Amino acid sequence: MHTPTNVQVIGNEVAIVWDDGVESYFDFEKLRAASPSAANQGERDILGNQYGGDGPKKFSGVQVVSWERVGNYAIRFDFSDGHNSGLYSFEYLRELGGQA
Repeated sequence: MHTPTNVQVIGNEVAIVWDDGVESYFDFEKLRAASPSAANQGERDILGNQYGGDGPKKFSGVQVVSWERVGNYAIRFDFSDGHNSGLYSFEYLRELGGQA
């Protein structure tokens, strides 16, 4: 698993440099829309019924106001719309950046 060595907010993007030298750039709105949180994506019960995940899908003007590394596996972003419950695993971020 690759880990970030540098994470910065630059303009309207989050830039991540990985331990293998790869750089990823994430537009704020797309990063917010891709939040893996249950509030954003929904979740299934043991019977397969989907709950939640029916919120807005466009986040025009949203910004990343801060971020926090969670253990050795994820980053949690704080967005200007108050959302901060999605844990973006390093693997998921690599997939989002097209460098899985």
